[in-house]
Amino acid sequence: MQLPQRVLLKEVGTRDGFQMEKQWIPTKHKIEICNLLSDCGFQEMQFIAFVHPKAVPNMADAEEVLQNIRRNPHTNYSALIPNRKGFERAYANGIRQVEMTMSATDSHNISNLNCTTQQSLKRVEECLALGLDMKLAVGIAVAFGCPFEGRPPFERIKWIVDSLVGMGIREIGLADTSGVGDPRQVYEYACRLREAYPEVHYYFHPHNTHGTAIANVIAILQAGITTIDTSVAGLGGCPYAPGASGNVATEDLVQVLEAMGIDTGIDIDKLIAAANRTEEVVGHSDSATLRAGKLDQIVEGGPHYQCNL
Repeated sequence: MQLPQRVLLKEVGTRDGFQMEKQWIPTKHKIEICNLLSDCGFQEMQFIAFVHPKAVPNMADAEEVLQNIRRNPHTNYSALIPNRKGFERAYANGIRQVEMTMSATDSHNISNLNCTTQQSLKRVEECLALGLDMKLAVGIAVAFGCPFEGRPPFERIKWIVDSLVGMGIREIGLADTSGVGDPRQVYEYACRLREAYPEVHYYFHPHNTHGTAIANVIAILQAGITTIDTSVAGLGGCPYAPGASGNVATEDLVQVLEAMGIDTGIDIDKLIAAANRTEEVVGHSDSATLRAGKLDQIVEGGPHYQCNL
């Protein structure tokens, strides 16, 4: 297995996870969990979204959260934006790193953003034309499978990447939004894209709808992509994917990678404490770690049973 010595995990739970919650999460709890996660050692956290409050009610207090979190000087804090208005709003609030998302298929893009993929590409151009000192990444949703159109052909993904690279975008995310990608497909797409545009920094955004997220992470690491989006307590999901669970649980992936000798730089005990508190706040989780405990305790220090066969 050709695996890296270290990976970069970007925590997205207080954005991707919280935005999926139907019940309002009090602002003080959002701030509390952001602070707990900031102490875990993440280099990157996408912690809020600047979107219309009617579209995503739990992001209505983005400015208040931003103003009151305790920032770790070793962490880069970024936001998700849907369009130029969100881009300008993020800049006005001091954010200098944002991500815009678009879908690989028109059907999903229309459902999610009320425009076609081509129109979303125009929105990227509009943001860049402002000339602001802002780092812009673009994530491609449903890159490995769409609930409306099935698996998009590689040529469709490459067309989007071609367009983005032509605009000067150098950070592009590949999202398994519906959680239907398999390790072979993920590996193949990642290898072909890296070969086509080696100057691009790619990142992977896996969902665990069909329980394949960690397997897909291992596949994409072997393909050479080493930045992975994760969500505390396994929160998140996709409203258009039947039976969707959340994103890959940060604490689950950290434990698996560390067990394989891959450094994440994350304090697992602090992370589990943050995950437990997150579960208390939202009332649920999708985390094997929270169900079964720490992996090293189970492997090394668990009870021993005699089996008589």
